[in-house]
Amino acid sequence: MSEQTRTGRTAVVIPAAGRGVRLGPGAPKALRALNGTPMLIHAVRAMAASRAVSLVVVVAPPDGAPEVKNLLDAHALPERTDYLVVPGGDTRQESVRLGLEALPETIGTVLVHDAARPLVPVDTVDAVIEAVRDGAPAVVPALPLADTVKQVEPRAKGEPEPVVATPERARLRAVQTPQGFDRDTLVRAHETVTDDVTDDASMVEQLGEPVVVVPGHEEAFKVTRPLDLVLAEAVLARRRANDGF
Repeated sequence: MSEQTRTGRTAVVIPAAGRGVRLGPGAPKALRALNGTPMLIHAVRAMAASRAVSLVVVVAPPDGAPEVKNLLDAHALPERTDYLVVPGGDTRQESVRLGLEALPETIGTVLVHDAARPLVPVDTVDAVIEAVRDGAPAVVPALPLADTVKQVEPRAKGEPEPVVATPERARLRAVQTPQGFDRDTLVRAHETVTDDVTDDASMVEQLGEPVVVVPGHEEAFKVTRPLDLVLAEAVLARRRANDGF
């Protein structure tokens, strides 16, 4: 297989094995309904909207893979995009690794996307893929911060926390997904880094490899709390009114 053939194919790994406790009791976060459709389906469709994406791997709860597969089978996805469901692990990091292990050898570019970011515009997905194909080993979409950020000394819950620094806001970015990677770099990161990290780009950073930022989008927010669901419904309503989405 030529290097050109391998780098030409892109897959997305969507870890969806978490419970999402901040949204309250009930179904796992990825299976919560948004405008009558599970968030996971919205997230898969957002990734499949890119013509560069040929495969979406959904990493399901360890005991929920059949349910998730039935869910995907019941919802229309673009014919050009295949999908695969694999059982996940106890942590997000383990789930992403299991998703990586399920990829065919023809995949050279890998995106990792949060199932709880269901409304990412396709232009953001394409920008991440293009940056990886242009040679960046790791790419993250991100937005400038609107608020001043304070670094504090943590205290017990409810206690006042002393401020120790005020980082320069112009140099800070709020990172989103999908994050994009050269496959070999991401695999090496998962084989090497054992620390508990919040995202895959942090693992690549620990390898000493460069990570670059492309513009994110305000609609790529993460649905974490009940108010986020309200905002997501509002975005979908606006899309239906403006675009017939």
